[in-house]
Amino acid sequence: MVCSRAMASKTPVGFIGLGNMGNPMAKNLVKHGYPVIAYDVFPEACKEFQDLGAQVTESPADVAEKADRIITMLPSSPNVIEVYTGANGILKKVKKGSLLIDSSTIDPAVSKELAKAVEKMGAVFMDAPVSGGVGAARAANLTFMVGGVEQEFDAAKELLTCMGSNIVYCGEVGTGQAAKICNNMLLAISMIGTAETMNLGIRLGLDPKLLAKILNMSSGRCWSSDTYNPVPGVMEGVPSANNYQGGFGTTLMAKDLGLAQISATSTKTPIPLGSQAHQIYRMMCAKGYALKDFSAVFQFLREEETL
Repeated sequence: MVCSRAMASKTPVGFIGLGNMGNPMAKNLVKHGYPVIAYDVFPEACKEFQDLGAQVTESPADVAEKADRIITMLPSSPNVIEVYTGANGILKKVKKGSLLIDSSTIDPAVSKELAKAVEKMGAVFMDAPVSGGVGAARAANLTFMVGGVEQEFDAAKELLTCMGSNIVYCGEVGTGQAAKICNNMLLAISMIGTAETMNLGIRLGLDPKLLAKILNMSSGRCWSSDTYNPVPGVMEGVPSANNYQGGFGTTLMAKDLGLAQISATSTKTPIPLGSQAHQIYRMMCAKGYALKDFSAVFQFLREEETL
């Protein structure tokens, strides 16, 4: 099965979910010469792909009828469940031997359930969430964390390499999601810590650029301090330099922390800082930061201190 797929490498690829991430990802498949069969719940999202020569369909089921390799990139677990198992879902018309790759970030337990349903239809499901955001999606520089049957990894990698630079096999279905959720929990915790530290240092009279420089040559250094500093004016080319526009939205971080919380509860794992980070990002969403980059937690802390 794997061999026959590799032989017909430029057979059509289905792509469902052409949003902020899915749009540039699907474009990179087109650039690599794959005929793309596209679907999005919002027809206007498909128009651009029609102009690029992609075939636009009426439903996920239609995509499954026309392509035996499908990538889904959707906002959350309910969307993924609907696209796979809904009245016009992929499973209504999926062909035996199809390879279904879900790059959405969802609950690992949902990935496992879907894998079982897909397997019953004689097809293969892999979870392959991404890290890197919209910029990396455009540049085909994403990291894919892949969970599923190892024998199928090469078949998945062939497609994922068109969209990313790091394709990492994590283990059985659900482990890709697990890796993504764990990374983002640590990212949130370290971003809040960086924001608190910078705010305190500034209050104590330190110049923010100097403080960042010291942190970045000391043991407190982390990605949030040296690559994505949350304080306006410390670094160029990051959301904090542009009123926290673009980047990775606070709503999405709150969602991923919610997934971490669900996973922690189901595995009886204590995550005191992860839970606290979840609540902070939930509060930010409620106070007008929903669409700002998650590094806006620095601005949020500055405003909270006046209460």
